[in-house]
Amino acid sequence: MNRTTAILAVALATVALCGCARDMSDLDAYIAEVKARPGGRIEELPPPTPYKSYEYQPDGARSPFEAQEQQSAGAGSGTRPDPSRPRQYLEGFPLDTMKMVGTLRLGGQLHGLVQTADGRVHRVLTGNYLGQNDGRITEIDDIEIQLIEIIPDGLGGYTERAATLGLGEN
Repeated sequence: MNRTTAILAVALATVALCGCARDMSDLDAYIAEVKARPGGRIEELPPPTPYKSYEYQPDGARSPFEAQEQQSAGAGSGTRPDPSRPRQYLEGFPLDTMKMVGTLRLGGQLHGLVQTADGRVHRVLTGNYLGQNDGRITEIDDIEIQLIEIIPDGLGGYTERAATLGLGEN
């Protein structure tokens, strides 16, 4: 470190320390005023309510400490996603990020035109899959694409849910 840099560092440190020594009499006066105010009265807390114990009487009911076996509506039925089915490209996008932008008739078949969030437009047919819930297209018309999704029912099974992609909707 050269001499000029050392002098400059000492000068900056001196200026910085001098800035900390401001007059704080107004702050001290405010603190004294707040301390001089009379203290308020704190209301007494209400007495705690006594704990009432409860003794469980089973009376033929199941134990609350054992798992309850529930049969899900979809667990016994054949409604399940097919894990061996090859996944289609549009199943990688959430259904709510896609929108129907039109239809196209090719060779006597009506194709739906679906736009993904990245702006690309894809052709779909009845029987194709859309969305992340195994949504199979059941019908395409000029204003909407109808599909059936297979979703978990929360009880270990699956259930079917109808969904639509309307023209111009998100």
